Amino acid sequence: MWEYSDKVKEYFFNPKNVGVIEDASGVGEVGAIACGDALKLMIQVDPDTDRITSARFQTFGCGSAIASSSALTEIIVGKTVDEALGITNQDIADFLGGLPPEKMHCSVMGYEALRAAVANYRGETWEDDHEEGALLCKCFGVDEGMLERAIRNNGLTSMEQVAQFTKATASCSTCAETVEEALERINAAMVSEGALDARDAFVVGALPPARRARKTSPLVDLTVPVTPTKLTTVQRIRAVEDVLAELRPALQGDGGDCELVDVDGNKIMVRLSGACVNCQLASVTVQGIQQRLAERLGEPVRVLPLPATH
Repeated sequence: MWEYSDKVKEYFFNPKNVGVIEDASGVGEVGAIACGDALKLMIQVDPDTDRITSARFQTFGCGSAIASSSALTEIIVGKTVDEALGITNQDIADFLGGLPPEKMHCSVMGYEALRAAVANYRGETWEDDHEEGALLCKCFGVDEGMLERAIRNNGLTSMEQVAQFTKATASCSTCAETVEEALERINAAMVSEGALDARDAFVVGALPPARRARKTSPLVDLTVPVTPTKLTTVQRIRAVEDVLAELRPALQGDGGDCELVDVDGNKIMVRLSGACVNCQLASVTVQGIQQRLAERLGEPVRVLPLPATH
């Protein structure tokens, strides 16, 4: 499904700096094995120069997570702590020759682990305690701070991108409305600061902005016509079925599928099947379908996945 650069493959099959620093100056841990990805980053810092002299990691996760963690250790060794903090998750992805959009959360995990390790080195309290109200996505441990950093650092303007970069909403989706509100609020702040074009900002319930040249997932990267006129119920159902038919080959190619169950106003009920049922990025698939349908129908819609039948 995904194309990996030669460097990603190299750093996965032959990772650098795997292991433990027994007397580490700072240790940062992010993620959880129960969520599918976890990273422990250890750094050794020269107290006289504040320069990172060694870095090692232990990672539980996919090939992209291992490659991103390894790349991070290579990038930060030799830099001062302040210089290291200037590194972004995009720098990690660029070092590897790029990552598939669906795997960008691996580079974000490395960025967060670095911040945690530096905070530990400096004796600061790492703001990742997930106190009640701060945790947005319980499935993947995404709090407000992590979400805002990912949105601001990467210019995220859609729920699909948020899921790709943080995995928030990519499991049970119960946090979807809360994350939508946060994305809208953060994008609005970015617009007021001049960091984002108002035309690109996410607005809950609005049609998605025109696609940019930025690489996205195959589900939302195709050019499709937009229906400008009001559709009858029958026409809406046919339009939805047409969109699902267009997307079906990509889904079936990954062992999954999606069928229309019902249409109730702007709510479109679908049922995922096959590999899509237990996929951690099922929410990304749903968001892609929702965006495609909104563009085809010419109005905001909400796609609601129903439980799989047995």
